[in-house]
Amino acid sequence: DLRLAPWEAVLGATVPVRNLHGGTIRIKVPPHTDSGTEFRLAGKGLPKGKSGTFGDLYAVADIVTPESISPQERILWESLAKGSSFDPRA
Repeated sequence: DLRLAPWEAVLGATVPVRNLHGGTIRIKVPPHTDSGTEFRLAGKGLPKGKSGTFGDLYAVADIVTPESISPQERILWESLAKGSSFDPRA
C-alpha cells in the first residue's frame, strides 16, 4: 500500500516507498491520483529464481484521511468544501 494524504493525491508529490530489500525508493505521484492507482516499480520486486534478476513491485495508492483534526484544520477543510465545485458522485 502507498498511503497518501488527500493533498498529496490531488497536488502530486514525491513519496518514499519501502522495497522488499529493506531500503526505500522515492516515487513521483502525479496530480489527480485516485485510490487504487497502481505504480509499477520495475526490477524492485522478488528475485526471479537463480537468474539474479528481480521482478516488479507494485505500490497501490490508498488515500488516507486524518483520524482527528485541529480546529484550524476543520476551518480549512470546510472552506475547501464550500469553495469547491468538485462532486465525487457526478
